Amino acid sequence: MPKNKTHSGISKRVKVTGKGKLMREGTGKRHLLEKKSSKLTRRYAGAKEVAKSDVPRMKKMLGL
Repeated sequence: MPKNKTHSGISKRVKVTGKGKLMREGTGKRHLLEKKSSKLTRRYAGAKEVAKSDVPRMKKMLGL
């Protein structure tokens, strides 16, 4: 049986923590920041955990 290839797009966007959680970067902090408040852009910053419903699909794409 051949090995499955890791989905390169997911591997660039998602990191696995030591405990096995999937972490992703937040959306909305790339462009058009002038019109967004500082409070909003601070909230967009930082890594977030992947939604529970998406975890099985992403783990399969990562080959976990």
